[in-house]
Amino acid sequence: MDYSTNVTYLFLEGHVELHKYRYFYFTITLTVYFLIICFNAVVISVIYTNKHLHEPMYIFIAALLFNSLFGTTALYPKLLSDFLSERQMISYQACLFQAFCIYTYAVSEFTLLSAMAYDRYVSICKPLQYATLVKISTVKKVLFFCWFWPSCETAVAIILTYRLQLCKFKLDRIYCNNYSVVKLSCGDTSANNLYGLFGLTVIVFPPVIFIIYSYVRILDVCLRNSKDFRRKALQTCFPHLFIVISFTVTSCFEIINLRLEANVPHIFAMIVSVENLVIPPLINPIMYGLKLQEILNRIKRMIWKRKTNAAL
Repeated sequence: MDYSTNVTYLFLEGHVELHKYRYFYFTITLTVYFLIICFNAVVISVIYTNKHLHEPMYIFIAALLFNSLFGTTALYPKLLSDFLSERQMISYQACLFQAFCIYTYAVSEFTLLSAMAYDRYVSICKPLQYATLVKISTVKKVLFFCWFWPSCETAVAIILTYRLQLCKFKLDRIYCNNYSVVKLSCGDTSANNLYGLFGLTVIVFPPVIFIIYSYVRILDVCLRNSKDFRRKALQTCFPHLFIVISFTVTSCFEIINLRLEANVPHIFAMIVSVENLVIPPLINPIMYGLKLQEILNRIKRMIWKRKTNAAL
């Protein structure tokens, strides 16, 4: 019997511990989602509407923020709906689609962060070759890869999951996670496990190693230059480095917790599982908007122009 055709809905049991204060969590989540949309949309619009910012570094920033909007939209609307519902359930197909979107967001984040590391590396270590190595046409190809490859890699994982026979229907989560769905199967999941390990090897390690290499080279160049040079390099690299560390640490914890079922408090595991869909989308536009002077100046001009028009 094909159980997967009988399991039409899955229940998200992770909400059980949150149900008592669900209206409080709904308010907090709605506020965070609203701020994420506003902050990211403002910075994206500033970069899009100002031709002076149509440079590789700013295009990569806009792409990173757009990816944040994509990832959070895969989570927050459903999460908000669940807080107001008596039973937290999702159709099997919608569950897999949500997992596809969230996984694509996560993999795209890693590829975008590694692309931004390369941009910073060339800008600081090979400034005379920057215009040649980082062309707009090259940036477009890199961005296409940053979304096309994650979509393909994630699609294969979801297809492998969809073919499984499910004999359980309760997820101990507040959103759909591909590996959690795999664990509901009563059939052979060896192909899923092997592909999952392959995906982790390809997705996590190469970008992280490349980012570490880039920053080692950047640090070496900074130590051999003036204090003013180091200050400017730190100003452009700090937001990126902060997000890389935060995203990598929480992603590794989530992977270990899922795969090895580490003995950690359930509420702590849930908080960490959504951290990458809260902190980076919320902090990225603030850090880039405040740290990068050109974006900050454009935002100030836009606000000042609106105030002037309103006064008139």
